[in-house]
Amino acid sequence: MTRIREIKTTFTAGEVSRALLGRGDLRAYENGALALRNVFIKPTGGVTRRAGLAYIDTAAGDGKLIAFEFNTEQTYLLVITDGRIDIYASGVKEASLTAPWSAAQINQLAWTQSADTLLLTHPDVPPKKLVRSTGGTWTLSDWAYFTDANIVHQPYFKFAGSAVTITPGGTTGSVTLTASESAFTAQHVGTRLRVAGKEAEVTDFESASVVTVTLIEDLPNTDPTIDWAEQGFSPVRGYPSSVAFHQDRLVIGGSRDLPNRLWFSKSGDLFNFDLGTGLDDEAIEFSILSDQVNAIRGIFSGRHLQVFTSGAEWMVTGDPLTPASVQIRRQTRIGSVTGRTIPPINVDGATLFVARNRKEIQEFLYTDLEQAYRSTDLALLSHHIIENPVDMDYDPARRLLFLVREDGQFAALTVFRAESVAAWTLHETDGAVKSVAIVGEDVFLLVERGGAYLIEQFDDALNLDSALSGTVSTPASVWSGLDHLEGRSVSVVADGQVQSTQIVTGGAVTLDKPALSVEIGLPYTHVVEPLPPSAVGAAGGGRKVRLVRGLFRLQDTQALRLDTGRGLKDIPLRQIGEDEILDAPPPAVSGDILTRALGWLPDGTKALWRIEQDIPLAFTLLSVSAEIKVND
Repeated sequence: MTRIREIKTTFTAGEVSRALLGRGDLRAYENGALALRNVFIKPTGGVTRRAGLAYIDTAAGDGKLIAFEFNTEQTYLLVITDGRIDIYASGVKEASLTAPWSAAQINQLAWTQSADTLLLTHPDVPPKKLVRSTGGTWTLSDWAYFTDANIVHQPYFKFAGSAVTITPGGTTGSVTLTASESAFTAQHVGTRLRVAGKEAEVTDFESASVVTVTLIEDLPNTDPTIDWAEQGFSPVRGYPSSVAFHQDRLVIGGSRDLPNRLWFSKSGDLFNFDLGTGLDDEAIEFSILSDQVNAIRGIFSGRHLQVFTSGAEWMVTGDPLTPASVQIRRQTRIGSVTGRTIPPINVDGATLFVARNRKEIQEFLYTDLEQAYRSTDLALLSHHIIENPVDMDYDPARRLLFLVREDGQFAALTVFRAESVAAWTLHETDGAVKSVAIVGEDVFLLVERGGAYLIEQFDDALNLDSALSGTVSTPASVWSGLDHLEGRSVSVVADGQVQSTQIVTGGAVTLDKPALSVEIGLPYTHVVEPLPPSAVGAAGGGRKVRLVRGLFRLQDTQALRLDTGRGLKDIPLRQIGEDEILDAPPPAVSGDILTRALGWLPDGTKALWRIEQDIPLAFTLLSVSAEIKVND
C-alpha cells in the first residue's frame, strides 16, 4: 500500500455534471466539484457560505422585479404584479401605480431605460412609458408618437395581400373605404390607415371589407389602389415585443403579428418613425428573412445592434446606421427561449442569453480575428444546473450571474472572462424564487413562501433567509415583527450564538435567554463535495482508496460539519493558540484544521469527504489537502 497526497486549491470550475466522473483528464475535473450548494465561489478559488436573504416587504403577488436607475445616486426596485407596479427606494415603498398587465402577461414584458424614462412593451398591450420627474412623481402612460399637423409618424404596414385594393368613396371628409377582400374587423375603429400616402382615421366598421374613415389629408382621386397600409401596432395587429436604444434611435424588435420585423426611429427623434425619402437621419424598417423562423425574442445594443430570434442570432451593422448603410447578417444558429422574455445580459463585453432549449447559457461574443460573433455554451459541464430558466440578472459587484429556474431554485455563475473562469453553483431556499433584479449593488429576489410572495435582499451579514435582524439597548427575550413567518419554524442567532429553533406565534418568538442582538429567519444548508480521486491519477485505475487525514484551510469560519465516510460530525474549532471562551460567540477561525478518517471507500465514484451544514454561522473554505492510502 502507498500513500499519496492530493491538494485541492480551487473550485473555479464550479459544480460539474456526474457525467464527468470518467474524464479525470480534464482540467475541469481538477478544479470542479460534485456539489456546490448555497455557496459562492471566491475569485481566488475558495468557496464561502452564500449571503442570507433579508426580508424587505410582502408583494401583492407573483410577478417580476425590474431595476430603475434614475442616476448614480438614486436607484429603485420596480415590483410588477397583477395590475400594479410598486416602487421601492432603499427597501422602502415609495409609490404604487395601476398597470395594464395581468399576472399571466408579466412573463412576456420587455423593457429598456434611458435617463428618467423606462419603456415597457408586451405584444398584447399598448406599450407604456414610466417616468420619474425630478420632483419624485411617477407616471405611467402610453407611448406618444410624434404628431405634426394631426399626422402621426408611427410605423405602418400592409397586412393584407399585396394585390388587395382599396377604393375610396370620396376624396375629402368622411368617406368609406372598400377593400377588394376581407381586411377589417371592429377593432380597427380608432386606428389609422394610409391610402395613397394620405392618412385617415377609422371611425366606423361596416363589414369585413368596408370601413368609414375621416380623411386627415385629401386623397388625389377615388381610383382603386394597392398603395395602402394600416398602423403597425394596434388592438388588431398587436404591439411591440421588445425595445432598445441604439445609436440615438429607438429600436423596436418584432410585434405580435410581425414577429420578425425591426423598426428604427429617426435619429435623435425617438418616437418619430417617418420613413421620409431615405435620408441619413430618417427612420428605417425591414424584416428578417431567411430559411427559418426568426421571431425576435430580444435586442441588445452593444458594439453592434444584436438581434436574438427564436432561430438564430444576428448582427445589424452601419456606422453610422442609415437607411443606405444598414445591413443585417446572421451570426450563429442557437435560438433564444420562447414563451417568455428573458433579456440578454452584458458581461465584460459579451452578451449572455438563454438558449431556446432552455438548457444552455450562451455567450455571444465578437471576435476581431473573424470579424463576426460566435456563441459558446457556458454551462457545457453543468447542464444539470440549467433547467428551464425563467429570469436572470448580473451582479457586477459580486461578479455573479443569477439565474432563476422554473422549479424555484436559483443558480449563480461566477464569471471572470479574462481568467477563463465560468463556475456554476446551485442554491435552494425554503420556498420558490420567482424573479431576480440587481439594483445598484443590491440583489433582490421575489420569493414565494407558504403562499405569500416576499421581496428579499441578499445581505452579507446574514446567514438565514427571509431574515430580520435587530439590536436593543437592554437584553430582551421576546422579539416581534416576524408576521411574514407566522407559524414557521425559524432559526435564531442571538448575540452571535445559535439558540434553539422557535415557532413564530403572533409575529414573535421567545428566546432561550435574553439577548442584545438577534438574527431570526429560515435556515438553509450549504454543501461542498469534491469529485472523487481521478481515475487517471495515482489513486485511480480501479484501486481501493481511503482518506487517512484531511487538512482543511479555513478563513473566518465559525462552524464546520464534515463527513469523511462515517456520517456528518461537527469538527471542533478554536482559535489557534487560544482557549475557547465559554458562553461567547464561536470564534472566527482562520487557519488549518486537521481531521483523521477511517474506512475504505467501497465505490470509486464517491467523494473522500463532504461538508454539509445548516448552522447559520460564517463559513469559508480556501483549500483541502487530503492524504490518501491506496491499496495496490
